[in-house]
Amino acid sequence: MNKFMEILRMIKIEHTVFALPFALLGMIFAAKGIPDLKTFTLVILCTLFARNAAMAFNRYLDADIDAKNPRTKDRSIPAGRLSRFFVLVFVIVNSILFIGTTYFLNSLAFKLSPIAIFIVLFYSYTKRFTSFSHLVLGLADGIAPAGGWIAVTGKFDFKIIFLSLAVMLWVAGFDIFYSLQDIEFDRSEGLYSLPSRIGVKKALYISRFFHFIVVVCLFYFGYIVKAGMWYWIGLSIASLLLFYEHTLVKENDLSKIDQAFFTVNGFFSVIILIFATLDFYL
Repeated sequence: MNKFMEILRMIKIEHTVFALPFALLGMIFAAKGIPDLKTFTLVILCTLFARNAAMAFNRYLDADIDAKNPRTKDRSIPAGRLSRFFVLVFVIVNSILFIGTTYFLNSLAFKLSPIAIFIVLFYSYTKRFTSFSHLVLGLADGIAPAGGWIAVTGKFDFKIIFLSLAVMLWVAGFDIFYSLQDIEFDRSEGLYSLPSRIGVKKALYISRFFHFIVVVCLFYFGYIVKAGMWYWIGLSIASLLLFYEHTLVKENDLSKIDQAFFTVNGFFSVIILIFATLDFYL
């Protein structure tokens, strides 16, 4: 039981609230409502397996870095609660489960699954050589709505790009917030977070720009799929949440990063999912 709880802590199971709602959103728009139970279940499993692999691989790859960082030195591997070998096996098992689960969806999902798992794992390397690592993380999560769409239809549709792009920039924007906590550490270790390279003020401007484009993409997506009133109400509320998020984090006051990162963004994704779902049933 202790190891199980440690695994949940390692993969930050509560952060599933970021990617999963958008995977479900892509699925719901493709099916024009809740799809059959098989598809619904498989999409949830695929999202969980991919996310488990990505989070565990990040902890595996960054174990030595985490051990040096006062903020992260108590994570599972540096603290000795899980071994690197165990975590690597966990990554491999979840990657195989992800690919295997896509087989039961359709042929396109199965063919694309190795590319998807490569992207979500590759992110962990990127902060070693590029300040665009935030966008790579965004891409890893941006796959989710496209995956949900493909799971239902078995084909790719140009429309879903705008939802995926919105998720990509949304995640990149709030990941910039998150990296503000480690700005001095990243500089000392030669890591390539955006704030450590261009400073807090410019990084916050870029985050705001990303989130402005998020709203534009969600607006255009709603337009091309002919969304109804409930979608627009949800988008309005979610847009106000993004604005509120940017009032919490200031260049000279980073004390509310956790509130901006987790609480506000958790509500953002769930609100869009709920109101978009209501659009098909009310």
